[in-house]
Amino acid sequence: MKIIHLTDTHLGYHDQKIYNRDPLPALEKAIKSINSEHSDAAMMVITGDLAHSGHPDAYQILHSALSKLTIPYHLVIGNHDDRAVISTLFPDFKLDEYGFAQKVIETEKGAFILLDSVEPGTHAGVYSSERFEWLQNKLTQYKKKPVYIFMHHAPFDTGIPAMDLISLDKQHSIKLGDMLESHGQVKHLFFGHYHRPIAGQWRGIAFSTLRGTNHQGVLDLYQSDVISACFEEPQYCVVLLEDDRTLVHYHDYMHVHDTFDLGSPTDAEM
Repeated sequence: MKIIHLTDTHLGYHDQKIYNRDPLPALEKAIKSINSEHSDAAMMVITGDLAHSGHPDAYQILHSALSKLTIPYHLVIGNHDDRAVISTLFPDFKLDEYGFAQKVIETEKGAFILLDSVEPGTHAGVYSSERFEWLQNKLTQYKKKPVYIFMHHAPFDTGIPAMDLISLDKQHSIKLGDMLESHGQVKHLFFGHYHRPIAGQWRGIAFSTLRGTNHQGVLDLYQSDVISACFEEPQYCVVLLEDDRTLVHYHDYMHVHDTFDLGSPTDAEM
Protein backbone atom coordinates (compact mmCIF):
# COMPACT_ATOMS: atom_id res chain seq x y z
CA MET A 1 0.00 0.00 0.00
CA LYS A 2 1.31 3.42 -0.97
CA ILE A 3 0.48 6.70 0.75
CA ILE A 4 1.84 10.25 0.47
CA HIS A 5 2.94 12.26 3.51
CA LEU A 6 2.99 16.05 3.09
CA THR A 7 3.30 18.67 5.80
CA ASP A 8 3.35 22.35 6.77
CA THR A 9 1.86 24.05 3.74
CA HIS A 10 1.47 27.36 5.67
CA LEU A 11 -0.89 28.92 3.15
CA GLY A 12 -1.78 32.58 3.50
CA TYR A 13 -4.86 34.48 2.40
CA HIS A 14 -5.02 35.90 -1.13
CA ASP A 15 -1.68 37.39 -2.20
CA GLN A 16 -0.22 37.06 1.31
CA LYS A 17 3.44 36.12 1.30
CA ILE A 18 4.82 33.97 4.08
CA TYR A 19 8.39 35.03 4.90
CA ASN A 20 8.48 36.91 1.57
CA ARG A 21 7.34 33.90 -0.46
CA ASP A 22 3.97 32.87 -1.86
CA PRO A 23 3.47 29.32 -0.55
CA LEU A 24 0.81 28.30 -3.08
CA PRO A 25 3.01 27.53 -6.14
CA ALA A 26 5.07 24.96 -4.25
CA LEU A 27 1.91 23.18 -3.09
CA GLU A 28 0.51 23.23 -6.62
CA LYS A 29 3.73 21.69 -7.93
CA ALA A 30 3.54 18.99 -5.26
CA ILE A 31 -0.01 18.14 -6.33
CA LYS A 32 1.02 18.05 -9.98
CA SER A 33 3.96 15.78 -9.17
CA ILE A 34 1.81 13.43 -7.07
CA ASN A 35 -0.84 13.22 -9.79
CA SER A 36 1.80 12.48 -12.40
CA GLU A 37 4.05 10.08 -10.49
CA HIS A 38 1.94 8.57 -7.70
CA SER A 39 -1.67 8.49 -8.79
CA ASP A 40 -1.75 4.89 -7.51
CA ALA A 41 -1.33 6.04 -3.90
CA ALA A 42 -4.26 5.22 -1.61
CA MET A 43 -4.27 8.66 -0.02
CA MET A 44 -2.29 11.69 1.10
CA VAL A 45 -2.09 12.89 4.71
CA ILE A 46 -1.01 16.46 5.52
CA THR A 47 0.27 16.70 9.11
CA GLY A 48 -0.63 20.23 10.08
CA ASP A 49 0.05 23.91 9.72
CA LEU A 50 -2.21 23.91 6.71
CA ALA A 51 -2.58 27.69 6.96
CA HIS A 52 -0.11 30.17 8.41
CA SER A 53 -2.55 32.09 10.58
CA GLY A 54 -5.81 30.15 10.42
CA HIS A 55 -7.38 32.62 8.00
CA PRO A 56 -10.59 31.36 6.31
CA ASP A 57 -9.34 32.52 2.89
CA ALA A 58 -6.22 30.37 3.31
CA TYR A 59 -8.36 27.28 3.81
CA GLN A 60 -10.47 28.19 0.79
CA ILE A 61 -7.24 28.36 -1.24
CA LEU A 62 -6.15 25.02 0.21
CA HIS A 63 -9.52 23.46 -0.62
CA SER A 64 -9.28 24.72 -4.20
CA ALA A 65 -5.72 23.45 -4.63
CA LEU A 66 -6.49 20.02 -3.19
CA SER A 67 -9.53 19.68 -5.46
CA LYS A 68 -7.03 19.05 -8.26
CA LEU A 69 -5.48 16.11 -6.42
CA THR A 70 -6.51 12.79 -7.98
CA ILE A 71 -6.15 10.75 -4.78
CA PRO A 72 -8.06 11.11 -1.48
CA TYR A 73 -6.54 13.26 1.24
CA HIS A 74 -6.88 13.71 5.00
CA LEU A 75 -5.94 16.69 7.18
CA VAL A 76 -4.23 16.92 10.58
CA ILE A 77 -4.16 20.31 12.29
CA GLY A 78 -1.08 22.14 13.55
CA ASN A 79 -0.38 25.02 15.89
CA HIS A 80 -1.01 27.62 13.15
CA ASP A 81 -4.46 26.18 12.35
CA ASP A 82 -8.03 26.82 13.46
CA ARG A 83 -9.98 23.57 13.78
CA ALA A 84 -13.37 25.27 13.85
CA VAL A 85 -12.76 27.13 10.59
CA ILE A 86 -11.42 24.03 8.84
CA SER A 87 -14.42 21.95 9.93
CA THR A 88 -16.80 24.33 8.15
CA LEU A 89 -14.92 24.12 4.84
CA PHE A 90 -13.85 20.47 4.56
CA PRO A 91 -16.74 17.97 4.83
CA ASP A 92 -14.40 15.05 5.62
CA PHE A 93 -12.64 16.96 8.42
CA LYS A 94 -14.31 15.40 11.46
CA LEU A 95 -14.32 16.54 15.09
CA ASP A 96 -14.62 13.90 17.80
CA GLU A 97 -17.20 13.96 20.60
CA TYR A 98 -15.01 16.35 22.58
CA GLY A 99 -14.60 18.81 19.71
CA PHE A 100 -11.06 17.79 18.73
CA ALA A 101 -9.92 17.02 15.18
CA GLN A 102 -9.30 13.31 15.63
CA LYS A 103 -10.42 10.32 13.62
CA VAL A 104 -9.55 6.81 12.48
CA ILE A 105 -9.12 5.74 8.88
CA GLU A 106 -9.46 2.00 8.37
CA THR A 107 -7.15 0.65 5.66
CA GLU A 108 -6.03 -2.68 4.32
CA LYS A 109 -2.80 -2.32 6.36
CA GLY A 110 -4.42 -1.34 9.64
CA ALA A 111 -5.81 1.71 11.40
CA PHE A 112 -4.52 5.22 10.69
CA ILE A 113 -5.18 7.30 13.82
CA LEU A 114 -5.06 11.08 13.28
CA LEU A 115 -4.42 13.04 16.49
CA ASP A 116 -5.07 16.65 17.49
CA SER A 117 -2.22 18.09 19.60
CA VAL A 118 -3.19 21.75 19.22
CA GLU A 119 -3.87 24.17 22.09
CA PRO A 120 -4.97 27.72 21.18
CA GLY A 121 -2.62 30.41 22.41
CA THR A 122 0.57 28.38 22.24
CA HIS A 123 2.76 26.87 19.52
CA ALA A 124 3.60 23.96 21.82
CA GLY A 125 1.63 20.72 21.71
CA VAL A 126 -0.88 19.53 24.29
CA TYR A 127 -2.76 16.25 24.66
CA SER A 128 -5.51 16.66 27.23
CA SER A 129 -7.36 14.05 29.29
CA GLU A 130 -10.34 13.99 26.89
CA ARG A 131 -8.00 13.30 24.01
CA PHE A 132 -6.28 10.51 25.94
CA GLU A 133 -9.66 8.96 26.70
CA TRP A 134 -10.59 9.04 23.01
CA LEU A 135 -7.24 7.52 21.99
CA GLN A 136 -7.42 4.77 24.61
CA ASN A 137 -10.82 3.77 23.30
CA LYS A 138 -9.53 3.63 19.73
CA LEU A 139 -6.43 1.63 20.66
CA THR A 140 -8.65 -0.83 22.50
CA GLN A 141 -10.97 -1.04 19.50
CA TYR A 142 -8.05 -1.80 17.19
CA LYS A 143 -5.95 -3.79 19.66
CA LYS A 144 -5.41 -6.67 17.23
CA LYS A 145 -4.56 -4.50 14.21
CA PRO A 146 -1.46 -2.58 13.14
CA VAL A 147 -1.75 1.12 13.98
CA TYR A 148 -0.12 4.13 12.29
CA ILE A 149 -0.19 7.47 14.12
CA PHE A 150 -0.35 10.88 12.41
CA MET A 151 0.05 14.09 14.44
CA HIS A 152 1.68 17.53 14.26
CA HIS A 153 3.96 17.79 17.32
CA ALA A 154 6.59 15.19 18.10
CA PRO A 155 6.17 13.59 21.54
CA PHE A 156 9.94 13.67 22.13
CA ASP A 157 12.92 15.99 21.78
CA THR A 158 14.48 16.05 18.32
CA GLY A 159 17.82 17.62 19.28
CA ILE A 160 16.84 21.01 17.79
CA PRO A 161 16.55 23.01 21.07
CA ALA A 162 14.44 25.92 19.80
CA MET A 163 11.85 23.57 18.33
CA ASP A 164 11.95 21.19 21.29
CA LEU A 165 10.67 24.06 23.43
CA ILE A 166 7.43 23.87 21.43
CA SER A 167 7.12 20.10 21.04
CA LEU A 168 4.42 18.10 22.82
CA ASP A 169 4.15 18.77 26.55
CA LYS A 170 6.73 16.55 28.29
CA GLN A 171 4.33 14.91 30.75
CA HIS A 172 1.80 14.31 28.00
CA SER A 173 4.58 12.79 25.88
CA ILE A 174 5.42 10.28 28.60
CA LYS A 175 1.78 9.28 28.97
CA LEU A 176 1.34 9.03 25.21
CA GLY A 177 4.46 6.90 24.92
CA ASP A 178 3.22 4.55 27.64
CA MET A 179 -0.15 4.22 25.91
CA LEU A 180 1.25 3.58 22.44
CA GLU A 181 3.94 1.22 23.72
CA SER A 182 1.38 -0.84 25.63
CA HIS A 183 -0.65 -1.34 22.45
CA GLY A 184 2.28 -3.23 20.94
CA GLN A 185 1.11 -2.83 17.34
CA VAL A 186 2.01 0.81 16.60
CA LYS A 187 4.12 0.52 13.47
CA HIS A 188 5.02 4.13 12.67
CA LEU A 189 4.54 7.71 13.83
CA PHE A 190 4.27 10.45 11.18
CA PHE A 191 4.43 14.10 12.25
CA GLY A 192 5.10 17.63 10.99
CA HIS A 193 6.05 20.91 12.71
CA TYR A 194 9.85 20.74 12.31
CA HIS A 195 10.24 21.48 8.61
CA ARG A 196 13.17 19.06 8.41
CA PRO A 197 13.71 15.45 7.33
CA ILE A 198 14.05 13.54 10.61
CA ALA A 199 13.68 9.80 11.12
CA GLY A 200 14.45 7.34 13.88
CA GLN A 201 12.88 5.34 16.67
CA TRP A 202 11.16 6.36 19.90
CA ARG A 203 10.21 3.80 22.53
CA GLY A 204 10.42 1.07 19.92
CA ILE A 205 8.22 2.96 17.44
CA ALA A 206 9.67 4.13 14.12
CA PHE A 207 8.99 7.75 13.19
CA SER A 208 9.55 10.21 10.35
CA THR A 209 8.91 13.80 9.37
CA LEU A 210 10.00 15.97 6.46
CA ARG A 211 10.43 19.47 5.03
CA GLY A 212 7.41 21.68 4.52
CA THR A 213 6.32 23.07 1.17
CA ASN A 214 7.22 26.74 1.82
CA HIS A 215 10.06 27.29 4.31
CA GLN A 216 12.34 24.91 6.19
CA GLY A 217 13.97 24.70 9.58
CA VAL A 218 17.73 24.90 9.77
CA LEU A 219 19.60 21.95 11.29
CA ASP A 220 20.64 23.95 14.36
CA LEU A 221 21.50 21.72 17.32
CA TYR A 222 22.69 24.58 19.54
CA GLN A 223 20.46 27.68 19.67
CA SER A 224 17.42 27.68 21.89
CA ASP A 225 16.47 31.36 21.76
CA VAL A 226 15.65 31.63 18.06
CA ILE A 227 14.19 29.34 15.38
CA SER A 228 16.34 29.54 12.27
CA ALA A 229 14.70 29.00 8.88
CA CYS A 230 15.79 28.76 5.25
CA PHE A 231 14.46 27.97 1.79
CA GLU A 232 15.73 24.47 1.13
CA GLU A 233 13.72 22.57 -1.45
CA PRO A 234 10.34 21.26 -0.35
CA GLN A 235 9.57 17.57 -0.08
CA TYR A 236 6.83 15.04 0.12
CA CYS A 237 7.29 11.45 1.26
CA VAL A 238 6.23 8.38 -0.64
CA VAL A 239 5.44 5.77 2.00
CA LEU A 240 5.22 2.07 1.16
CA LEU A 241 3.46 0.01 3.81
CA GLU A 242 4.37 -3.66 3.61
CA ASP A 243 3.49 -6.51 5.95
CA ASP A 244 7.06 -6.72 7.27
CA ARG A 245 8.34 -3.14 6.82
CA THR A 246 7.50 0.53 6.34
CA LEU A 247 9.52 2.35 3.67
CA VAL A 248 9.71 6.14 3.58
CA HIS A 249 11.12 7.72 0.41
CA TYR A 250 11.87 11.45 0.56
CA HIS A 251 11.16 13.21 -2.72
CA ASP A 252 12.56 16.71 -3.42
CA TYR A 253 9.91 17.19 -6.06
CA MET A 254 11.03 20.66 -7.21
CA HIS A 255 14.67 19.72 -7.69
CA VAL A 256 15.75 20.28 -11.30
CA HIS A 257 18.24 17.71 -12.53
CA ASP A 258 19.32 15.69 -15.52
CA THR A 259 18.96 11.92 -15.30
CA PHE A 260 21.34 9.40 -16.81
CA ASP A 261 21.63 5.62 -16.92
CA LEU A 262 24.19 3.84 -14.77
CA GLY A 263 23.64 0.61 -16.67
CA SER A 264 21.88 -2.66 -15.92
CA PRO A 265 21.78 -3.65 -12.24
CA THR A 266 23.22 -7.03 -13.30
CA ASP A 267 26.07 -5.43 -15.23
CA ALA A 268 29.38 -6.06 -13.47
CA GLU A 269 30.81 -2.89 -15.04
CA MET A 270 28.10 -0.58 -13.66
